[in-house]
Order: sequence, then structure tokens, then C-alpha cells
Amino acid sequence: MKANLLGAIVIVFATLASLDAGAVLPDEVLTNPVLEARARAISKELRCVVCQNQSIDDSNAPLARDMRILVRERLVSGDTDRQVKDYLVERYGNFVLLRPPVQADTLFLWLGPAIFLLTAFGGFALYLRKSKNQQVITAPAPLSDEEEAQLQRANEDAA
Repeated sequence: MKANLLGAIVIVFATLASLDAGAVLPDEVLTNPVLEARARAISKELRCVVCQNQSIDDSNAPLARDMRILVRERLVSGDTDRQVKDYLVERYGNFVLLRPPVQADTLFLWLGPAIFLLTAFGGFALYLRKSKNQQVITAPAPLSDEEEAQLQRANEDAA
């Protein structure tokens, strides 16, 4: 019983300890905890150019590993966080940033979703307006005397 409880506790703590590990391998980790924290923060802001939907901190791609090592090398050599990012942007373009700056070449990335939503909303409003105009319900015309007589005879025959 005690062994099972102890095993469960070890598994829980091992799982919790690995939650923030990302894809960083032990041989990449810097001995200086301040530099390592800066490297992790920068790595979370940089896109893996292979995976494209992950940061280099989360990606297991070999290129992401190379980028993580490059970030750490630049920090150890004395670069500021801004200089490290600028170096990688110079090398890979604004695409490497998970949050690219608002510039002429990235304007569509920032405005694209809003333009799409406005276009969809406008199309939906136009559809509703058009369908509302087509669905005008009018009351049927009253029966003529002859039609009422026919209906009366049909009811009498059915009864």
C-alpha cells in the first residue's frame, strides 16, 4: 500500500516537473539560471520555422534545437534579448517571431482576421436581408361563391 502511494507521488511530481520542460534538452540548459531564464523567455517568442505553429521552446525539430543553442550562445556572449531577436529576424525574417511587428509587410497578418470577420458578417447580413424580403407572407384570397359551394358539396359527400 505504502509503495503504491509513494509510486503515485513520484509520478505526480515527475509529471509536474516536466510540464514546463518543452523540448529543451538537458545538454542545452545553461548553468547560469538567469541566462537560462532569459533564453527560455526568448525561445517562447520565436517560431520554429519547420513546425510553424510551435515556439522553438516547444519544438523537437533539429532546426529548433539549433536555434535554441544559437539563442543561448548569443546570450552567453553578452547580447541583450533585443539583440538576440534582431539577429534571428535578420537571419530568418519577421516570420520567426510569434508576434510579428505591425509593419507594411505584416499588416495583412494583423488585419486579415478582422477583414475576414467583417466580410463574413456583411455577407450574412446581406443574406438575411435578402431572405427576409423574399419571405413576405400574404393571406390567401377569399373563396369565391362558386368555390364555397364546391367545398360545401365536397364536405356533404364526405360525411
